[in-house]
Amino acid sequence: MKIRNSAILCLLGLIFLSLLGPAAFAQNELPEIPTPANPPETVRVNNIYVVGNEKTRKNIILRELDFITDFDYDWDTFIEILIADQNKIYNLRLFTSVEITPLFTGEQEVEILITVKERWYILPSIIFQLADRNFAEWWTNQNRDFSRVNFGLRLSHSNVGGRNEKLRFAGQLGFTRALDLRYSKPYIDKNQKHGLAFRLNFAEQKTIPIKSEFNRQVFYTNEQEEILRKNFLTTLQYTYRRSFYNFHFFTLGYNNTTINPDVLRENPEYFQTGETKLRYLFATYTFRHDRRDNVAYATDGELLQLSMTKYGIFFVDELDEVEVSITANKYFKINDKFHFNTGLTANWFLSASQPYTLVRGIGYNPFFIRGYELNVIEGQQLYTHKNSLRWKFVDWQIDISRLIKLEQFSTVPIRLYWSANFDHGYVKDRNNIPENARLTNQYLFGYGTGIDLVGFYDAVFRFELSLNNNGETNFFFNFSAPF
Repeated sequence: MKIRNSAILCLLGLIFLSLLGPAAFAQNELPEIPTPANPPETVRVNNIYVVGNEKTRKNIILRELDFITDFDYDWDTFIEILIADQNKIYNLRLFTSVEITPLFTGEQEVEILITVKERWYILPSIIFQLADRNFAEWWTNQNRDFSRVNFGLRLSHSNVGGRNEKLRFAGQLGFTRALDLRYSKPYIDKNQKHGLAFRLNFAEQKTIPIKSEFNRQVFYTNEQEEILRKNFLTTLQYTYRRSFYNFHFFTLGYNNTTINPDVLRENPEYFQTGETKLRYLFATYTFRHDRRDNVAYATDGELLQLSMTKYGIFFVDELDEVEVSITANKYFKINDKFHFNTGLTANWFLSASQPYTLVRGIGYNPFFIRGYELNVIEGQQLYTHKNSLRWKFVDWQIDISRLIKLEQFSTVPIRLYWSANFDHGYVKDRNNIPENARLTNQYLFGYGTGIDLVGFYDAVFRFELSLNNNGETNFFFNFSAPF
């Protein structure tokens, strides 16, 4: 087992932070709803006030509330509603903090004060990210090759007009040269149920994966270092949110991929048609039920997502395929310090084989088993079941207002979780490719421990030591929650 010195230092640094003590730090979770010593049996809301929303329109916040004025509520039920509403407003990802306070104006009458602290919405940023599947792939399989880095500029506005509209433009060079434009408007109607989103993307690469051998990606660059793949993608998405937690997405898109003839010489089945172009319309329906307390790093609630995509509409000469996927996650909050997460994911293609640009498997986001981050296990059907028991041992909020006067950046939250993990799964490869037979069509599992850092603007960093049932052990570093 080899663990790099720099990785050890990162881990020791996190442990050192936990030993400093919380003397100058405050809690970094949504505050509890204040309640009187002797609460009434029922309560009526007279008025609702919102403060702190300098840019965000009030109706965007009120859309998340599950109570109304001039209606009598059982007190215990009312508190549960307020807690859920506080989480929903925070999950808009427009605010760094949300607090709902009932203010009594009579024995059974309250006015509700919603206090929010807005994020910084316009974020110009430098793109500097790895082109590979994960950090471990780049660090180990690609020998920390800095030519496999994407760099560029990104401009994001996450609250256009104060209506929670998202606008993002990115220009990227490096391993993948790309232009990406995205715009989403969550509500286009007065009742705030219907929305639209649009995307336009163009990318080109000189080095591309063309197949997998021995459960590793095989990359190819020709001698002239010519562009090997160009891809144009555009989508239009309609969203429907009838209730607070249920979302429906209907997406219509067009994809056009062109490859260099050299790619077909290396892999004649890259597109399965023997041609250098693959063009198709596709349609996707997705249903999502989302009751997570925090969409970036959940500790309580549930997520259910069902999706079906038809590749090839009207003209199916180049592609005629159906993909179905299911994600079901449950998050159990044992107490303030401990929580347990479990998640099941399944993905199926109906055909026996697909163009390599559509190939799925364990090792490709979001399908993975911890301990197998260095591998790709490709097939037409896959199943994964992930489990984590986590203990929160640091919960700080550092006040840096003396250094930075902007309110949106005045505090730096730090939460550290220790995790014990166990994942298992299976990939069915109908083609039984001999080179990949070591890991396909058999039961796989991985387990280990790690430390998760949840920081500024819900950024997540994971440091994990994992083992798998093939006797391999590695240290892994990731930039997002596992599920």
